[in-house]
Amino acid sequence: MSEDARPSPPRAEVGRVLPSPLAELVAADPARAQDFALRVGPLYANFARQRYDRAALEGLFAAAESAGAVARLQALFDGEIVNVTEGRPALHTALRGDYSSSSVAHQAHAQALQARARMREIVAALEASDVTDIVSVGIGGSDLGPRLAADALSGAAPGRFRVHFLSNVDGHAALRILAGLDPARTAALLISKTFGTQETLLNGAVVRDWLGAHAADRLYAISANLERPAAAFGIPPERILPMWDWVGGRYSLWSAVGLPIALAIGMDRFEEFLAGAAEIDAHVLRTPLRQNLAAWHAATAVWNRNVLGYATQAVLAYDDRLKLLSNYLQQLVMESLGKSARLDGSAVEADTVPVWWGGVGTDTQHSFFQALHQGTSIVPGDFIGVVRRDAPYADNHRALHANLLAQTEAFANGQASDDPHRAYAGGRPSTTILLDALTPRSLGALLALYEHSVYLQSVYWGINAFDQFGVELGKQVASKLLPALAGEVEADDPVTRELIAQLRG
Repeated sequence: MSEDARPSPPRAEVGRVLPSPLAELVAADPARAQDFALRVGPLYANFARQRYDRAALEGLFAAAESAGAVARLQALFDGEIVNVTEGRPALHTALRGDYSSSSVAHQAHAQALQARARMREIVAALEASDVTDIVSVGIGGSDLGPRLAADALSGAAPGRFRVHFLSNVDGHAALRILAGLDPARTAALLISKTFGTQETLLNGAVVRDWLGAHAADRLYAISANLERPAAAFGIPPERILPMWDWVGGRYSLWSAVGLPIALAIGMDRFEEFLAGAAEIDAHVLRTPLRQNLAAWHAATAVWNRNVLGYATQAVLAYDDRLKLLSNYLQQLVMESLGKSARLDGSAVEADTVPVWWGGVGTDTQHSFFQALHQGTSIVPGDFIGVVRRDAPYADNHRALHANLLAQTEAFANGQASDDPHRAYAGGRPSTTILLDALTPRSLGALLALYEHSVYLQSVYWGINAFDQFGVELGKQVASKLLPALAGEVEADDPVTRELIAQLRG
């Protein structure tokens, strides 16, 4: 099927499936709890509490096949131009493995290995120095992925370095981070694909000036524009690591952008992180859709958005080390799928991405779960749990598991009551994903799963998952307004003029 064709999910199934409560769907199909579950490496996922039956699920896979999902996956791995609006491949899979016979993919993987070898040299050199703290300066994809992985995998005891992340252009963020550090024992990484991102350049200048004389040998850069860091900050070539235009920012943590991760957990463990993602890559590329974990996850997302009409999606991690996962997935999913034009430029005829949000259990049970259980809007959830505990508190871990299981069961089954204020309708769909343990391998696998699910959803809808032009408009307007805020010109928009008057006091 051509890229501009319009496969549709099995809407005809709605009339049959929707009247059945989730508890009845499970009870009517004794094998459902096992058959609607998949295990791949360190990941186990159970879809039995989603509001579809076997026939509807078959229809979803048929729609994916009609959209050319298998061929589009191969095109992704082969380095074909899947980012059609910018004329680029999207070869983040080549950063962690070599699963294609394509010379384009082979070359990309070779470049990734060269960059990784240089990363190892930099990590070793810093480990041999008297540096104790690292400040990573970036924003968006240059920040969220490394920040999540470093926080999740650092462990309870401090590692060789304390890694701090500076993204927000608000000067208070820089002030708070730098206040507790010693410039004589701090190194900084400036991460920007174009090295033209306003927030990163401003924060980078703050950190450079704070480092003073130490900036001469403690400032590093990661960029696809290798000349800009040298020109703007005087960083020599040996301290500049490459990015490439065939890797989007939100897919770049597997590249040298992951240097903060390697500094936080060590280069060997960073390699394990890549290996976990590569394990999912191999599974997704080689496994038929009906046994393919990413295909199941994508089909579920399309069913919930287009057939059931759910406008939001929660991700709820029952492990405090994954508290940043929902922030990371907001960008990965919403920046990739927040599109209203198809690949051929025509309008998308169905809703695409829901609003992704979430938090960490059990904290969120005491905040927004009230709305999830008894509110008028149904919010599907991805519940993430970790089987093995690493903390020594067995009772706490058992209670955490009890809450994870209780919430998914209560979401699905609800509870009747003669008192309407104490009645729970149930019927809230959820997917449960379990990691054997929270390790670099399992986290890499989890993030790669979401990446491939996002891409397959884009195939259903015929949209480009790899551009993000919607991010640019606000930046362009902000650049034009800087002179107005300085009093040099007058803003065109009357409301903006009034607001500038208030801001200038």
